[in-house]
Amino acid sequence: MTQTTPNVYAQRRAALAAQLGAGGVAIIPTAAEHPRNRDSDFPYRHDSYFYYLTGFTEPNAWLVLEATGRCTLFCQPKDLEREIWDGYRLGPGAAVDALGVDVANSVAELDHHVPKLLENQHTVWYPFATHKGLESRVDGWLNAVRARVRFGALCPAQQRDLCVPLDDMRLIKDAHEQDIMRRASVISAGAHRRAMQTCAHMLRAGQDVREYHLDAELLHEFRRHGSQFPAYTSIVAAGANACVLHYRADAAPVRAGELVLIDAGCELDGYASDITRTFPANGQFTGPQRDLYNLVLASQDAAVAATCAGARFSDPHEACVRVLAQGLLDLGLLHPSKHGNAQDVIEKRAYFPFYMHRTSHWLGMDVHDCGSYVEPSELGQNSERKDPLSGETIVNRPSRILREGAVLTIEPGLYVRPAHDVPEAFWNIGIRIEDDAIVTSHGCELITRGVPVIASEIEALMRA
Repeated sequence: MTQTTPNVYAQRRAALAAQLGAGGVAIIPTAAEHPRNRDSDFPYRHDSYFYYLTGFTEPNAWLVLEATGRCTLFCQPKDLEREIWDGYRLGPGAAVDALGVDVANSVAELDHHVPKLLENQHTVWYPFATHKGLESRVDGWLNAVRARVRFGALCPAQQRDLCVPLDDMRLIKDAHEQDIMRRASVISAGAHRRAMQTCAHMLRAGQDVREYHLDAELLHEFRRHGSQFPAYTSIVAAGANACVLHYRADAAPVRAGELVLIDAGCELDGYASDITRTFPANGQFTGPQRDLYNLVLASQDAAVAATCAGARFSDPHEACVRVLAQGLLDLGLLHPSKHGNAQDVIEKRAYFPFYMHRTSHWLGMDVHDCGSYVEPSELGQNSERKDPLSGETIVNRPSRILREGAVLTIEPGLYVRPAHDVPEAFWNIGIRIEDDAIVTSHGCELITRGVPVIASEIEALMRA
C-alpha cells in the first residue's frame, strides 16, 4: 500500500457516491488470487477499481459504498499464525483509521452484512463482466433480501454497471496520479537507456546477446528503483521479430546490423508507464533503417502536435497516418502508379499492410486503461462508411474530445515484411516509437522523453 493520505481515496468515494442516486449501493471487490501451478500463486495484483477507491492492496477484500457516502470495508481478519506464513494483515481493527472508511468488518462476515446493506435500497451497482462469479454472488444477496419481503423489506429493483461512472472518473488523472505516472516514466526511461547501452556494449565486447539479456536489464532497472511490477509483459524483439506486434522476449540472438524493438514499462504504486523504442543493436543505423525510422518519428511529431485539450482522440492517429502515407510513397514502399497520391492511400487504407494498429490508447492504472473512446455528449450522432479493405459497413461514432488530465500513448509504427513489390532493403524492419502524454490546455506533456527518440541521439547514447 502506498503512503498516500486516505483523503485522496475518500474524495473519490464521495464523488462516486454522489453519482449513485438515491437508494444506490455500490459493491466493489478486489482481485482474486490465482494459482500458477500446484501450490504456487501468480504474484498478486489488486483490482484497479478497488484500489482507486481505497488504496488497499491486500487480497480478499470488498468495499460497499452507499449513496449517503457511508462506506464499509470487508478485509481479512488479523491472524498471527497466518501472518507468519503470508505476511502482515491490516485487519478490520486498524482499517478505519488507516483507510478512512466508516466501518470495517471481517470478510468472513460478508454474506451476513451485505444483504442488510442492500435492504430497502433502490439500486445495486457493481462492475459488470470484470469478476468471475460476481453476478451470482449479487443474486444470492438479493435473494436473501427477498426472503424478508413478508417482513416489509424492500429489495433493490435495479442493477447497474459501476464501470460506467468509474471509467469516466478514472479517465482524468488528478495531480496525485500524474505525479506517480511521471515517476514511473522516469524509471522506465532509465530501463530503456540501460538496455540500449548494454546491447551495444556486449556486442562490442564480442559477447553473445539474446533478447532475454535485454529483458533482464529492464526488470533489474524497474525493481532497483522501487517499481512493484512490469506494467505488462515486455516486448523485446530483435530483427524480423519486431514485425510481430505482440512478440514476447525470447531467446533469439541480437545481431549487429539489425534493429531491436523494446516495448516495456514499469508499474509504480498502481500506475503503468508504456514506452517503445527501436534502436540499432550495435548503435549505428543503416541508411534504410534511418530513413524508415525518421519517417515514423515524423509521424509521431505530427501526432504530438495534434494532441491537446479540445482535440479529438482520433486526431493524433489521423495526423500520423497523413505523414506515413506520404512517406511510404516517397520511400517506394507504395507506388503512385498503383496507389495514387497520399490522400488516395488513406482513403483506400493502402498503408494498412505496414501500419495496422491505432496510434493511441488511454493509460493509467491499467496499461490499456478504462474510459470510452466515444464522446458521451454526442452519442447517437453516427455515420456509416464502407471499409475499402474488408467491404464491411463501419459505424463511425464521434471520437472522444480530449480534456486536460487525460493520459494517452502516442505510438506510430511501420512493420515491413518481405513482399515482391517492396524494396528488399526494407525487409524485416519493424519500428515503433511510443511515448506517454498528459493532455494540457496548450498541448501535451510527454513524460517519457527521458530516453531519446532522435536517431543521432540514440547513437550517441549507445556510444557512451
